[in-house]
Amino acid sequence: MKAHNKASAWFDELYQKNKNTHENIPWARLAVNPLLQTYLDEEKVHKGSALVIGCGLGDDAKALELAGYDVTAIDVSQSALNLAKERFPESSIRFIKQDIFEYEEQFSFVFEAFTIQSLPVEFREKMITAISETLTDDGTLLLVAHKREEAFQGPPWPLEKHELDLFKAKGLTELSYEIHTEASKISNSRFRVLYTKGNL
Repeated sequence: MKAHNKASAWFDELYQKNKNTHENIPWARLAVNPLLQTYLDEEKVHKGSALVIGCGLGDDAKALELAGYDVTAIDVSQSALNLAKERFPESSIRFIKQDIFEYEEQFSFVFEAFTIQSLPVEFREKMITAISETLTDDGTLLLVAHKREEAFQGPPWPLEKHELDLFKAKGLTELSYEIHTEASKISNSRFRVLYTKGNL
């Protein structure tokens, strides 16, 4: 088993143990991520293909589908995918068990929330590279992540600004950079950053 697969193996066990209540899945809002929803509200046109990385119980994927995208949602946990399919049985979303490090499809819009920080720091650059490569030449990436405020013994491992700059090193252009506040045991500050692979 590859090192990053070992590092993420605990996800499936967590989803399996909490499949009936979801209460002990820290990131399971059972609602769209509000920082994704504000983006969808701000932008008038939503079309083309979209990817949700680490889709969990599927709420963000469903929001993108309702906005007008053709959505693919991936996760390393089959238990999470099964739950997502049960919650949205009439959806046309493609829920796929997939390792982001080995994914070769490209999309016009990619949403990544809290997945990078779920793996140890030694996988950070590799994961940022893999995410960057899922964008089409004019694609857009919306990133949401906890901001590291103090020494933190993960998982998860919140991000720092200089780590976000790795996306620019991989050829993406930063369109907007925001910090939002929301109470959390991990960090009260969250990044919301929009990137494009296209030329401005």
